[in-house]
Amino acid sequence: MSTERKLLVSILKLARTGPIEAKFVSRDAGIPAETVNEMLRDFGRRGLVQYLGNTVEVSSSQRFNLAIQAIKAGADLERVGRFLEWIEFENIAAEAFEANNFEVRRRFRFKWTGRRWEIDVLAAREPLIVCVDCKRWRRGWARSAIAKAVEAQVERTHALAAALPGLRKEIKIVSWKRAVLVPVVLSLVSSSLKFYTKTPVVPILQLQNFVDELPAHLSILTHMNVGF
Repeated sequence: MSTERKLLVSILKLARTGPIEAKFVSRDAGIPAETVNEMLRDFGRRGLVQYLGNTVEVSSSQRFNLAIQAIKAGADLERVGRFLEWIEFENIAAEAFEANNFEVRRRFRFKWTGRRWEIDVLAAREPLIVCVDCKRWRRGWARSAIAKAVEAQVERTHALAAALPGLRKEIKIVSWKRAVLVPVVLSLVSSSLKFYTKTPVVPILQLQNFVDELPAHLSILTHMNVGF
């Protein structure tokens, strides 16, 4: 394992709950303290960490960037994912959509047919409303579990489509003439299923490609049309 990769993974592991002294990072990564200090100063200049007084602190957005850098350096995606909190995984998805000019709502809750529903990430860009369920699966998850997650997300999206006319103001789509809702399951690692009943199961590292290609491939994906 490269020195940078080991250091990135150790920071993700140790700085989950707050600032951590560099000496503990050095010990965990098995890298000499002098080398760690030099690399942490470089990480600080690159905006990956905040490094002052031999203490390392990492914000949520920085943790996301650290995770991406670790993966690019060859770290195992599943291992990196174990050090990300669920909310951070959700934020990765939200920030990806926001970077592509979607209006994003996190943990969007609504009522329909006497039930309470929640969608992890709701991303709207006329006429698309992408309904994302974030799953931190590990490798080897059963196809039946993936299928069950997809079916549940399709059900949530159907419920949102039915309730949508009454939620237009809340979602900020009052001016829209129509909406196309697309259910998506976002996973940490590649699963054995890329699609289930035409609903995509998208690995986090392929999310940008999915967003780029969504308009062109919409017709072959599960989607619901709502007119206003």
